[in-house]
Amino acid sequence: MPLKATSSVITISNLTTETAANTFTQAEIDLQLSPLDNEVFVVLAVDTAPAPPDALDGVDTATSVSVSTTSRTSVGSIGNNNVIAAGQALIRSAGLTGGGVGFQQFSGETPTANLDYIGILATNNFFVQIEGLGNTVAKNTGVRLWGYRARADASTYAALVQSEVLSS
Repeated sequence: MPLKATSSVITISNLTTETAANTFTQAEIDLQLSPLDNEVFVVLAVDTAPAPPDALDGVDTATSVSVSTTSRTSVGSIGNNNVIAAGQALIRSAGLTGGGVGFQQFSGETPTANLDYIGILATNNFFVQIEGLGNTVAKNTGVRLWGYRARADASTYAALVQSEVLSS
C-alpha cells in the first residue's frame, strides 16, 4: 500500500462524558486531515479507559465504550467493521447483597502480533461512543490514539475513503 509518512508519531487524547446517566453519547474528534493532499491517519495503537460503573447492591452496572471510524447509533464491538477499539467495565451484582464482582473487558488495545498498524482513518474524523447501564451518575471514558499522518496515492486514498464510508 503506497503510503508516505508525513509526521512522526502523534498522540491524540480525548475525554467523553455521557450527557446523562445511562445515555448513549458520541463525540466526534476532528483530525484536521487535508483531503486535497490525500492525507490519512495511520493508527498504531488505541487505549480506552472507561470510568468504573457504580457499585449498587443487587444491580448489574456497566460502562461501555468504543472508538469508530464512522458515526454510530450505539456502542460498538470489535465485531463491527467500523470499530477499531472497544472496552467495558462491569460489576455483576444482580441477585447478590453486600457486594458484587467487577470485570473489565478490552479489545486488545495493542495487538500482540508485530503489525505495521491497526487501522487507517481516511476521513477527517473519528468517533468515541459511551453508554452506561444501571448507573446513578453519568460516566466518562478517556481515549488515546497513537499514529502518524501519511499521504496516499490517489487510487489508494479513494479506496480507503470508500471502504471507511461503506463500513458504517
